[in-house]
Amino acid sequence: MMLLSCGFIVLVAVFLVIFVIGAYNSLVTLRNRYKNAYAQIDVQLKRRYDLIPNLVETAKGYLSHERGTLEAVVAARNAAVTANTRAAQNPGDASAMKEISSAEGVLSGAMGRLFALAEAYPDLKANTTMLSLMEELTSTENKVSFSRQAYNDAVMSYNTRREVFPTNLIAGPFNFAPAELFVIEKPEEKEAPKVSF
Repeated sequence: MMLLSCGFIVLVAVFLVIFVIGAYNSLVTLRNRYKNAYAQIDVQLKRRYDLIPNLVETAKGYLSHERGTLEAVVAARNAAVTANTRAAQNPGDASAMKEISSAEGVLSGAMGRLFALAEAYPDLKANTTMLSLMEELTSTENKVSFSRQAYNDAVMSYNTRREVFPTNLIAGPFNFAPAELFVIEKPEEKEAPKVSF
């Protein structure tokens, strides 16, 4: 009888160890997936950040008296680069994700004003460099949107896994904090900047 109860206790202990290891490994896997998904966003955002100065330089000659708009685009770009650098270091940091979301919203608004202003300048609209940059920027905006969706899906899977029973019993003690979605708060900022010439 004693041997049977000891065997049962050992069996339960083995089961618990296997469960803890499995739950821990699945949380690590899901955390790494959302971090990788953010790395894909990071690549596309850096590409966009590199395109913006070229776009501004091309527009400068045509929009010399619209200096405020150009400076706003450059300032918004620089703020977004800084926020992205912080978010890329730890995509799980809620404040960093809110900061990048806000900075991206401001940048989208500034780019939208630049594009709207550029519509009024036929020579700028016809400039081949400007057209090429706009086409690249449009392509990059689409890639950013797809990457953001993949990141948010990975975050949702991770957060769901860490919150469901019994995995939530493992998540807390092993410091698996919730991850923040990459959302843009203002509805008008959710759309990519209009880039039609």
